[in-house]
Amino acid sequence: MRRYISADYVIPVSSDPIKNGVVVLGARDEIIELLHKSEVPANISVEKYEGLLVPGFINCHCHLELSHLKNKIPAKTGLIEFLKRVSRRPPAAAEEVRRAIEDADEEMHQAGIVAVGDISNTDQTKEKKLTSKIYYHTFSEIFDFDPEGAKEAFRKGMELCESFQPLSSSVTAHAPYSVSKELFRYIKLFNAQGTNLISIHNQESEEENKFFRYKTGGFLDFYAFLNKNIDFFKAQARNSLRSILPLLPNQRILLVHNTYTSFKDISFVDRYKRDVIWCLCPKANLYIEDRLPKIDFFINSRLPVVLGTDSLASNDKLCILSEIATLLKAHPTISFTKCLEWATLNGARYLGIEKRFGSLEIGKRPGLNLLTNNDGLSITEETEVRKLA
Repeated sequence: MRRYISADYVIPVSSDPIKNGVVVLGARDEIIELLHKSEVPANISVEKYEGLLVPGFINCHCHLELSHLKNKIPAKTGLIEFLKRVSRRPPAAAEEVRRAIEDADEEMHQAGIVAVGDISNTDQTKEKKLTSKIYYHTFSEIFDFDPEGAKEAFRKGMELCESFQPLSSSVTAHAPYSVSKELFRYIKLFNAQGTNLISIHNQESEEENKFFRYKTGGFLDFYAFLNKNIDFFKAQARNSLRSILPLLPNQRILLVHNTYTSFKDISFVDRYKRDVIWCLCPKANLYIEDRLPKIDFFINSRLPVVLGTDSLASNDKLCILSEIATLLKAHPTISFTKCLEWATLNGARYLGIEKRFGSLEIGKRPGLNLLTNNDGLSITEETEVRKLA
């Protein structure tokens, strides 16, 4: 049984938009053909919609296990205070966490998200991921800033990563300010044995750069708050990104947030010739730091850009369309089709799932979203997403 679905525009992402296009789906929602409406035989029944037909969205950065923290962490406190409030909250009941995970997974599914790169510090999300309609790659996140704790932190990270089998998973570092050079070396050594996706929080606060350049700023207070002695750490005389990039393996590296990443930083990464991908989470950036990254810098980078939502601790919803709308409102000169590439094909390529997801191409099963209340090939503040396949 085939479905013929038409709209004002079909946007395959991997090729030019088709005005008055038709997507033909097979019994397993695989794409059979992409047509113009004039090519559809007269005896065929067509589902007709007003709007844009686009592939399912890819959410490259999420923390599903933090979904129970929705509306519990104040907005615009800055990263240091945000981290303090997350760390000081008492543990939630297992049932509360489980229900929040299920609700968030369904929310993403209804928002047209078909694949997620998800950060995990526990195995609490595994049960839902095993039955979810969404494809998940789980990042087993490691952190310990004390060099003496590196071996044990890596061992625990490996155990967590293995616990997610048979699901796709990998071991990754949390952030420059929470991972020692020794722990980075363990991760790099492990990565030398094969392919292991890396996703690391980068320059989410200017305090991170101050800490690495001069060993000053809010992270001194943060580690005092945690009662951690960091006398071993010496100022690096350069910012965090330049300090840790040489410590990372030469495999696909996702740098997430980049709120305070400068033009010089991006030029440095461009010249370093690593397989780096920039991940923007605009609504979380506004929620935590009340600031967006310098979007123009990333547009001009030779490296690809993808999008994420971060967690419900730092966002009111897990919706990639909402992230795109936030970017376009702040930077109206960016085209919607460029943002759509970030939200679909680039994300699929990073996760290594582009043979199925990311674009409307024959043989793929990428999901199909209808965007309504659009303005030609762009979206408006009223645009909504409806999942069709």
